[in-house]
Amino acid sequence: MRNDSPIRVAVIGFGTAGRFFHAPFLAADPAYDLRLIITGDPDRQAAARAAHPSATVAATADAVTAHASDLDLVVVGTPPSTHVELAGNALRAGLDVVVDKPFTPTAAEGRKLIALAAELGRRLTVFQNRRWDADFRTLRRLIADGRLGTVHAFESRFEWWRPDGLGGWKGETGVADGGGILFDLGTHLIDQALQLFGPVTEVLADVNRRDPRAGCDADDDTVVILRHACGTSSRLTMSSVAALPGPRFRVLGSRNGYVKHGLDGQEAALKAGTSPADPAFGREPEDCWGRLGQGHETTPVEPERGNYAEFYRLLALALRDGADLPVDPGDAVDVLDVIERAHTNAKK
Repeated sequence: MRNDSPIRVAVIGFGTAGRFFHAPFLAADPAYDLRLIITGDPDRQAAARAAHPSATVAATADAVTAHASDLDLVVVGTPPSTHVELAGNALRAGLDVVVDKPFTPTAAEGRKLIALAAELGRRLTVFQNRRWDADFRTLRRLIADGRLGTVHAFESRFEWWRPDGLGGWKGETGVADGGGILFDLGTHLIDQALQLFGPVTEVLADVNRRDPRAGCDADDDTVVILRHACGTSSRLTMSSVAALPGPRFRVLGSRNGYVKHGLDGQEAALKAGTSPADPAFGREPEDCWGRLGQGHETTPVEPERGNYAEFYRLLALALRDGADLPVDPGDAVDVLDVIERAHTNAKK
């Protein structure tokens, strides 16, 4: 690949991941050429053709290997039980690979994929896009600037109210195949905690399935507590049955606390059809800003801009110039290690 030539991309899967989290950013970034979209669903095929008329739409992933000589990069945005096979096939076809989270159903499978990529001389990364949420970027800045002091308690939540149950693979796939809310949202919450506070020495978990129509063991209401080697305790809550959600972040330090309500707005904007190129994309309205302070004396904190596009900007530098990957796949394996410990400890 010439450094000035567009990176030729295939996206496998055109559900939520492929349609909203990958294809729009690839289409908006001149460093990429979205050439191929794979989906077997007729409605999604029609949506792909309408949104990306210059891309070829095919029904099966066989088209990736058939057209490998015309591609440089494959993005795997399918259910986690398919990640190992699809990513492995792409690597063996001589292509670099992005895998959506959760990376693989087990940490052992993730390690094997990393080893395969190294053996073949290919680049492999994982789409941990929540590292570029506006609120998370803001929190990183506050910690780096010392405005919180030493953080001793970190509370982080993804909660919503879906009493009819989780849809798709998240609620219908067993834990052994990467199903459930801990694999779905826990990958983000755990990754953020590890990025902020480093390795963990202890994992506690309360893992539940509240949906009475359960046909598998996929959890929908889970709390994980991490004790980090640095001394910080992280309490991570993920639930689809939270009638009244708590704050997105509540962080307590030796100097100040920080509280942030509401979710990052990038996902909602993408689903509403907003282009990542829109000047307002990723900017939080003032009434959504978090607050910093002590007791009743708090002040609003102007947030960093949310920027999921940064993942693909950094990836282009990695593929063209040999720079660091936007996400080290080893980080994703560390997250899977924590998830496995959480599921194991919850059964004790």
